[in-house]
Amino acid sequence: MTTYLPTIKQLQYLVALHEQNHFGRAADVCFVSQSTLSAGIRELESLLGVTLVERSRRSVRFTPLGEAVVAKAHRLLREAEELSDLVQAAGKPLSGDVRMSVIPTIAPFLLPRILPRLRRERPALKLFLREETSGDAIESLHHGRADCVLLALPYATGEVECETIAQDRLVVAFPKDDPRDLPDAIPPAMIDEGRLLLLEDGHCLRDHALAACNRAELRASATMIGTSLHTLVQMVDNGLGVTMLPQMAIDAGILAGTQIVTRPLDSAGASREIALVWRRHSPRAEEFRLLAGELREG
Repeated sequence: MTTYLPTIKQLQYLVALHEQNHFGRAADVCFVSQSTLSAGIRELESLLGVTLVERSRRSVRFTPLGEAVVAKAHRLLREAEELSDLVQAAGKPLSGDVRMSVIPTIAPFLLPRILPRLRRERPALKLFLREETSGDAIESLHHGRADCVLLALPYATGEVECETIAQDRLVVAFPKDDPRDLPDAIPPAMIDEGRLLLLEDGHCLRDHALAACNRAELRASATMIGTSLHTLVQMVDNGLGVTMLPQMAIDAGILAGTQIVTRPLDSAGASREIALVWRRHSPRAEEFRLLAGELREG
């Protein structure tokens, strides 16, 4: 009796649909037409002899068996990725494709300084970058959409290995009309909870800033509004409050053209650890350590 097995492509289509909950968006993620993706999933259902997805004009709903198949598909796709990684690791170090997710509070400040040198010195390395918040980036890593992630610790990463790139201090940024007789370093107690502006939920820098201050009233009262550090800078420059910025962003010139005043945050935890992380036991671990070294030199 001939046994027909699902293809990697069919499983990719199914997982993409589960993640996007929309045929059109799933097709875009897979770089195929919607009809191709829909046909691939129907072929998978026909092959297995079951219904995995209940379709209607307004919604996509996975059956309980469909949910179980998606969970198994994630593991199979990750194994397939690791098989490919095993072959790649046997070749020349830092060559071929590497998919790296980078969080938004690092990407625009670190990468412009590093990428030109990497292109010159590692021409065989094809670095595909994706900017994602920490939670989405770690999910991409564990689901095999990313090979490694450049992010800030501490953060709940699951089973990963990591290499530290740098320690990044946090500073307090004040609007131009604040008194200029500020102390050399700002104690957390001096920050007015009613004026503190932070990044919205999903950005780990928000949690790092609040943890460094260790004041419950700040967590309760801070305005979580900024979608980017550049937005926060503009709000502070216009006198709408104060915020905390990583030194990396200041070194990269984020305050250019503003009259913002900055002081270091006087707290033992006033820094974040910039690190490259990858899945534990990845066959490309040594290659990622080399990449971390390249990032560190930048």
